[in-house]
Amino acid sequence: MPIWKRNLIVCWFGMFVTGVGMSQLAPILPLYIKQLGVHNANSIAQYSGIAFGITFIISAIFSPIWGMAADKYGRKPMLLRASLGMAVVVGSMGFAHNVYVLIGLRMLQGAITGYSTACTTLIATQTDQEHAGLALGTLSTANIAGSLLGPTIGGYVAENFGIQHSFFITGALLLIAFITTVFLVKENFVREHKKTLSIKEVWSIVPEKSLTLTLFVTFFVLTVALYSVEPIITVYITQLSRNTSHVALLAGFVFSASGLANIIAAPRLGKLSDKIGAQKVILVALIAAGLIFIPQAFVRNPWELMGLRFLFGLAAAGLIPSVNILIKKITPSSLTGRVFGFNMSAGYLGTFAGSVLGGQVAAWFGIHYVFLITSALLLLNAIWVYFKVYTKLNIHELALNNK
Repeated sequence: MPIWKRNLIVCWFGMFVTGVGMSQLAPILPLYIKQLGVHNANSIAQYSGIAFGITFIISAIFSPIWGMAADKYGRKPMLLRASLGMAVVVGSMGFAHNVYVLIGLRMLQGAITGYSTACTTLIATQTDQEHAGLALGTLSTANIAGSLLGPTIGGYVAENFGIQHSFFITGALLLIAFITTVFLVKENFVREHKKTLSIKEVWSIVPEKSLTLTLFVTFFVLTVALYSVEPIITVYITQLSRNTSHVALLAGFVFSASGLANIIAAPRLGKLSDKIGAQKVILVALIAAGLIFIPQAFVRNPWELMGLRFLFGLAAAGLIPSVNILIKKITPSSLTGRVFGFNMSAGYLGTFAGSVLGGQVAAWFGIHYVFLITSALLLLNAIWVYFKVYTKLNIHELALNNK
């Protein structure tokens, strides 16, 4: 088996488990906080929001730092650090004695993360150009699938085995990711910059600043769109469903439909990006995703919503691999880890912002407006991408073809 394929398999598993570890707390958090001794409903809601969101905020801060370390020391050491660290921290959450210990461990989880950044950089730099789209497309499904399926997995394990076992099982899987990384991941790392550059110095030598910034914003908007429905999906299913006995199960299926579609479509769309140009796939995917959000506000039953969420997952699957392909294409290899770190920070901030946006819009204007406002964000991003990415790269390709 080629080294890039073996690296891809190990990284996919690790990123999937990391995604589960970051998000699996969502459905069980209020129950666990109550179990830890907090009984006031308002306090439970307050602590739940802090405990869930703090991980993503801290991750956004530390992701560029670990990206810099990956460029300096190699990507495999960062994979080992993150997987072992998260295995210990996530497993320890099952032994938390009070809510403050839990919040502290969630903060530590955010600080030691960086597995996804290191994986993306490793695959981008160690895979040949011919297979880059397929590899990055396949890899992009891991974190999204883990993040979207995480709440369902966490809820199932908690209901059948106990809340603490959600942490123990995830910690054990992360430990397996660490062990497989030790023995199976191979990296030919040569450090190009001897001097450690500051964030300002890194940005000053990024060759395509405007294009890079547009890609960061696109990744941010995509994660906002993926997670804007998370706070309201259960309530929306309750309104749509006549049989309230299976609301939690239906909500899990609806939320996970996007993840399933992403797993199916992302490798294919990543490969398509290599053939026709990533900028074309990004533009079409943004327009399609934005349009698919509109009818979600007007569905009549959970099954229609599930179908539309699946279609949204197919459209969104074209965005992450295409963004990563373009970042790899326009970024010097010596800066790849740091630039991917910035991009991952945008994703973490989008996850947090999407959850906050969905809850606040639903509270102030109604659930239907969550879908309509998210649609507007995607379509506005598509307009920006058309002028800043699509047009610019198409002109560049035409110039190359005419030479």
